[in-house]
Amino acid sequence: MKHVLSIFVVVLLGLVNSHAQEKEDLVLWYDAPAADWNEALPLGNGRLGAMVYGIPEHENIQLNEGTLWAGGPHRNDNPNAKGSLSEIRKLLFDGKYSEAHKLANDKFISETSAGMPYETVGNLRLNFLDHKNFTNYYRELDIESAINSTSYTVNGVNFKREIFTSFPDQVIVIKITADKKKKINFSATMDRPEPAKVTVSTENNNILKMVGLSSDNLNKRLKSKVPIKGQVEFQSRVKIVPEGGKLTSTNNSLTVTKANSVTIYVSIATNFVSYNDISANPHKKATDYITAAEKKPYTQLRKDHISFYQTYFNRVSLNLGKTNAVKKPTDVRIKEFSTNFDPSLAALYFQFGRYLLISSSQPGGQAANLQGIWNNELTPPWKSAYTVNINTEMNYWPAEVTNLSEMHEPLIELVKDLSVTGKETAQVMYGADGWVTHHNTDLWRIAGPVDGATWGMWTMGGTWLSQHLWDKFMFNGDLNYLKTVYPAMKGAAEFALSFLTEEPENGWLVISPSISPEHGPKGRPNMVNIETSTTMDNQLVFDILTKTAEAAKLLNLDADLIEKINNTLPKLPPMQVGKHNQLQEWMQDVDDPEDDHRHVSHLYGLYPSNLISPYRNPELFQGAENTLIQRGDPSTGWSMNWKINLWARLLDGNHAYKMMGDQIKLVGRPDSPKGGGTYANMLDAHPPFQIDGNFGFTSGLTEMMLQSHDGAIQLIPALPDVWKDGAVTGLRARGGFEISSMEWENGEIVKVVIKSNIGGNCRVRSYNELTSKEGNSLKIATGDNENPFYQTPNIKTPLISDKATLKEFKAPKSYLYDIPTTKGQIIVLIKK
Repeated sequence: MKHVLSIFVVVLLGLVNSHAQEKEDLVLWYDAPAADWNEALPLGNGRLGAMVYGIPEHENIQLNEGTLWAGGPHRNDNPNAKGSLSEIRKLLFDGKYSEAHKLANDKFISETSAGMPYETVGNLRLNFLDHKNFTNYYRELDIESAINSTSYTVNGVNFKREIFTSFPDQVIVIKITADKKKKINFSATMDRPEPAKVTVSTENNNILKMVGLSSDNLNKRLKSKVPIKGQVEFQSRVKIVPEGGKLTSTNNSLTVTKANSVTIYVSIATNFVSYNDISANPHKKATDYITAAEKKPYTQLRKDHISFYQTYFNRVSLNLGKTNAVKKPTDVRIKEFSTNFDPSLAALYFQFGRYLLISSSQPGGQAANLQGIWNNELTPPWKSAYTVNINTEMNYWPAEVTNLSEMHEPLIELVKDLSVTGKETAQVMYGADGWVTHHNTDLWRIAGPVDGATWGMWTMGGTWLSQHLWDKFMFNGDLNYLKTVYPAMKGAAEFALSFLTEEPENGWLVISPSISPEHGPKGRPNMVNIETSTTMDNQLVFDILTKTAEAAKLLNLDADLIEKINNTLPKLPPMQVGKHNQLQEWMQDVDDPEDDHRHVSHLYGLYPSNLISPYRNPELFQGAENTLIQRGDPSTGWSMNWKINLWARLLDGNHAYKMMGDQIKLVGRPDSPKGGGTYANMLDAHPPFQIDGNFGFTSGLTEMMLQSHDGAIQLIPALPDVWKDGAVTGLRARGGFEISSMEWENGEIVKVVIKSNIGGNCRVRSYNELTSKEGNSLKIATGDNENPFYQTPNIKTPLISDKATLKEFKAPKSYLYDIPTTKGQIIVLIKK
């Protein structure tokens, strides 16, 4: 009988593992525990983050809370800057870049300039007795339900752990089960890289508690001369509720013996209220979360969590095809992607980006930082802060287009905060109107330059961030929303207007001092990047001025500001094509065609902006393509993902797909190649981990499927040859249009359903002819699109070097249709 039972268990486990091999396309799964943090699986609810290792004997759940940052409320303005502004501009106009760089370091960078790092809470460790020798191991992250599970067998007993970070109940919930009674035995404790007090609560002996204080800004590590005292108090509470068995405690641990199942509640809270208020009671907050959550049965907690999450996640689906590769563990699929056709892995990567955004950016919480919400250090790379010279913005590129508009809100609120703190910075440092932020900020909304002149002497951080305020409006058309963000847009425009200065050679109005982020022209001394009016700055200023003027018109406000903007725009420098047929990065034609720097900042005008178009200015379009070719494909992770977006905007789906292959490359293991790519847990490797690459991939794939920036809704504008057949639902286009569904076969649109949420002319561009479902002919579109959300920018004629030999660019043949719509109307188009 015992032998028969063993056979039954083996057969049953074989069925379980067979089912695991055929998991649906929205699951990351593995046949071994995480070897390190870059293989652990991320969970998050916008405020709480957890990285789960899935180790049978010594489970580690690394914890984060979105407001646990070093330091406390402070500013980092340097008042010495104002008196040196004229001098530094003169030095730059005279070509004395090293002297200007030194002056900027001396007078513009403050002694408290370093900025604060985002910190880990610490680790929850679950140590299981005699679970070292396990078999039938399986772990997964189901991104359709936002639940992690780990299962394995020890001595004939099947164990399972299920973990989720509840969105509605604001606790981490862990369920441990076994298929035999009285078999669950483990101890639990917590720790942190820096000393924190771990105790078992005297008020209730089944509560494990860790309390502590955030770090000072660790001035030696971050090169700040004046420490900012750590002031964020935090408390992490763990309540263990066994079913059957016994729960005992020591001074700093809890032990469960002979339980049938166990439910664990993890709660974390800080004293943070806002960037200038840290008066909350972390003990009360953390306690209240558990008190409320434990009133619900586990099944209800789980159901509520999934329901909340799927409200967002299920809005978009993507089918690019399926192969047998889906039966392999995720890390193997990543490793083989470039050599083994696996379209469903690209779709999974796309959806994983949406999962990460939902999990790290929720309304009412903090914006996703450089690592989203996941960080296991006290001084993480680049402080895991908000680097706003591309990385923070990149985090939110997928928000509107992939139907996650609510996830955009934390960034919008961050910009509103900075428009307050940055107003004082603009006045103190530059004597300027409006508000300014440089290339980096943190929880405390510092707005002065950080990290030295090489990186920090860039005054356009607030200008770029403010584009998001307008871009969100372009998708929702909500004038009430626009009213709430207009003051911040206006302030960014006012700073630009008052900071522009006339350069002597051409009489253009320029931004000075400035840099093209983290980069300098060839031939300069090392790390001397400081410049006058880089191309990116000119593009950003043009955008914020034109968008603010349009917002003012819509709201019937500030006629004088509109007039001032209209008088300023003609005086901005034009974009230029240089002697190497490239879009110039700097005002002078000094680009190096051998330069392979990761930042391609001057291509902001191609993406995410819409200043460069194959249909409106083919010379600039060709210059941008040449620049991208000269920079090359290999780069850091986030940069390669930016390039996916850029190649999609260049309408080259095959090159965009090639970049996907460069990105979906397994790194981080001893036998892995070096450079950017993807860790086993599918997080982007700069290296090290930066989450913006994940978000950039998602937006890039979306740009291959749908574009709406260039006067029309363009269907599959950059479809690679390998995705001949496919379907997508739920993507959003500007002007309040939603692509309810879109199907293509053999590279041609066969059906598209478009919902008009606010009405207006719907102009559609397609590479193949379309007709209405009823068989009616569509109106051929001509001239400008009358829909106000589809007006294209009127830029100055570019300057082209007399040494340039641009080849003639011809946009691919396409068909353009106009369909008038009313609010709520649904349009169905099919292949003609």
